[in-house]
Amino acid sequence: MRRWICLALAVSFLWALPAVNADVNAQGIASGTGIGELGPDFSLPDTNGKQHSLSDYRGKYVVLEWLNHDCPFVRKHYDSGNMQSLQRKYTAQGVVWLSIVSSAPGKQGNFPPERAGELTRDKGAFPTAVLLDESGKVGRAYGSKTTPHMHILDPDGIRIYNGAIDDQPHGEIGPDTRNWVAQALDQVLDGRKVSTPATQPYGCSVKY
Repeated sequence: MRRWICLALAVSFLWALPAVNADVNAQGIASGTGIGELGPDFSLPDTNGKQHSLSDYRGKYVVLEWLNHDCPFVRKHYDSGNMQSLQRKYTAQGVVWLSIVSSAPGKQGNFPPERAGELTRDKGAFPTAVLLDESGKVGRAYGSKTTPHMHILDPDGIRIYNGAIDDQPHGEIGPDTRNWVAQALDQVLDGRKVSTPATQPYGCSVKY
């Protein structure tokens, strides 16, 4: 079973590889990442039908997490409790955490709102909200290619991180894992700049 899970992770990773343009600017940031640019505004319903607009959260740091609970990479982070731990830690510090499902109807990871809400509770997840983006419009606007794919916006709505959740696309999460999202949030909440604003995202392809 373990070998099949590893194979599934490897195949999904290869599918997701061409996610970030290799060209970099003078600051070493890959072009096409949107770093330093205003993040596209959007309005999406959550699993209870409530609308959430990105502009509602101006003045706060916002994490956007692309989500598909059927993706092995996503399961790695939820089954280990890693994602929930990050959600709890940073929402307790005033960070807004929006998990976004961009799977199209009939595609992997797309669930009715009620089931999506049940999954959030069953997983013990602690995001500010799980938002449903069935048209994929928001996912495409952010250039999200994988699940998970992480973006962080500053209180002015400027994108300050775009990429992977950590540096372990194939391995287990352990004490030597560098979590890029935690690193970026710790730095900005401490008044510092993000030292690694863009990385190569990994995971399953978003099922647009």
